[in-house]
Amino acid sequence: MPSRVTELRLPLWLALVVALFAGPVLDAGFPDGDVWPLTFVGIGLVLVALRGRRAGSAFLVGLVAGLSFYLIHIQWATLFLGVVPWAALAGLEALFFAGGAVLITLAYRWVPDVWPGTLGRALLLPVVVAGLWTLREFIAGNWPYGGFAWGRVALSQSESPFKGLVAYLGISGLSFLMVAVVAVLIELALLSTIRGSTRVLAGAIVIAAALAVPAWPTFTDGTATIAGVQGNGKAGYFDSADRAYGDLTDSQVLAMQGLDPAANDLDLIVWPEGGSDRDPTRDEFGRYVFDAINRGYGAPLLSGVITESPDGETTYNSSILWDDGEVVGQYDKKHPVPFGEYVPDRAFWRPFAPELIDLIGRDYTPGTRDEAIDVGDFVAGISICFDIVDDQLITNMMDQGAQVIVAQTNNADFGSRPGQTDENEQQLAIAKMRAIQTARSVVNVSTVASTRVIDAHGDVVDGTRDYEPGTMVTTVDLGTGTTPAVVASRAIELLVSFFGLATLLMAGLWRGRRRAARDTANGPVTTIRGGDGAVLVR
Repeated sequence: MPSRVTELRLPLWLALVVALFAGPVLDAGFPDGDVWPLTFVGIGLVLVALRGRRAGSAFLVGLVAGLSFYLIHIQWATLFLGVVPWAALAGLEALFFAGGAVLITLAYRWVPDVWPGTLGRALLLPVVVAGLWTLREFIAGNWPYGGFAWGRVALSQSESPFKGLVAYLGISGLSFLMVAVVAVLIELALLSTIRGSTRVLAGAIVIAAALAVPAWPTFTDGTATIAGVQGNGKAGYFDSADRAYGDLTDSQVLAMQGLDPAANDLDLIVWPEGGSDRDPTRDEFGRYVFDAINRGYGAPLLSGVITESPDGETTYNSSILWDDGEVVGQYDKKHPVPFGEYVPDRAFWRPFAPELIDLIGRDYTPGTRDEAIDVGDFVAGISICFDIVDDQLITNMMDQGAQVIVAQTNNADFGSRPGQTDENEQQLAIAKMRAIQTARSVVNVSTVASTRVIDAHGDVVDGTRDYEPGTMVTTVDLGTGTTPAVVASRAIELLVSFFGLATLLMAGLWRGRRRAARDTANGPVTTIRGGDGAVLVR
């Protein structure tokens, strides 16, 4: 039986206002705002603005919502890339947002028409809408040039009661669940077939069911004592550090002055991405420094270093493990930042902004090495900066036996003083979610800020003061076993995305066939157009 629904279709002008407001509300749910319930409110505003729209107006509403979100959410990019690339990146993400909005508004029109019952409205429709939202996040996170997975709604939940679900569903799966819950609540509010008290109870059950899932148990086998060093040197692209004389290396060494070798039995020392501007394989003084650290503390040194291939033709943003006078392990960043660490299709893009493109004189090549390194008594999964956002890289390191995750980053380009941008906090939130997802401790080591140790439950257990040189020494548990999210890998994301798109297409085909059958049954129609309108004559 078709359900009775209170129709909700905002005038276009009001829908655009709601969309404009939705972006800041969504952003406020992420760090540094960290009011996580606002993410759900922002999702709801977007969905309400899309109900009852046609494709063209839905695209416009989605574009406004996407711009109002991303222009605020990644404002930190202006410090490094400038206004034009920031606006271009936000614009591209907004176009994806707009495309996803069109699919969602079609779902609101087509799915209830084909499945008009209460279950179709209150269950199937929200699942399809959430699947299409997840599909949009998937496409934006993988294309073009490796995609930009920043801003997925699940990444706002690192401090919320929903964070534990990421161990079961992964980040994209949690995004799906969040949107589905909001969509269900909207449909329940509009369904007049069911009594108001029943709808309230159903909504409460949906929320309680999501929160009632127990935290995934963690298992460990041994510990490792790891030192993380934050040099707070001039590590930004436009900073005045003299890299020819090893200023960054010096800042890391000076930050270790208070670390007594005799008082600390270390298993690993970690310097951040860009921690050393001296490659010990090519620089004699760099070799001396790395050897001195390694021998003085009796522990291997894992440091960010710019490396080159033997023929000198390719350059990598690398993390090398130095022990006994040589490199015993290396990871090369898989996702250099487009237009930051390399220029894709340089000949095509250079005419648009030659001065900006020419600033990036050296292109880093994407690496191909394993994401995990054998440190000796344990295996560490290595992530360099924005690699932490890539779901597949996390899956890879877990498949390769990572017992702890070491995330090295250089945030200096996105703020060199407290409160300057949200980038540090946003990236730290992602690291927290990865800890829960993998049931592994994460040692997050930065050049300037957010150097922290996060346990397998997503809680910060150690750290240094931001924007000051410092060292932290932490004994972390070495994780074993796995989580449902790691076992499923990207299957959940692909499944819900495919289901949403397939159901939408099926609904569209069904409606089309039904309309064609109805037109055939009614016979041919002759249309006579007069001055006052169209008159149909059979």
